[in-house]
Amino acid sequence: MALLLLLAAAAGAAVVLTRSPPRQVFAMAANGLILAVLFEILQAPDVALAEIVIGAVALPLMFLVILASSRMDRAPRRPDTER
Repeated sequence: MALLLLLAAAAGAAVVLTRSPPRQVFAMAANGLILAVLFEILQAPDVALAEIVIGAVALPLMFLVILASSRMDRAPRRPDTER
């Protein structure tokens, strides 16, 4: 249990300290999975299932879609069209 708590703290720190947004999303998903396992060990299966669905799947998927759409919106500038 202590190892899982340390792992959860390290995963949370990885989310905060990672500078690349796609890597932050994957670190956040890993943190959600670790927290779900921790909730299961603490005998809270309903909270663990909610953490898996929301924290490890839905929220990271939404962030990845937002990151992908924001990259698609950016059109590369051509040097000959500058004003």
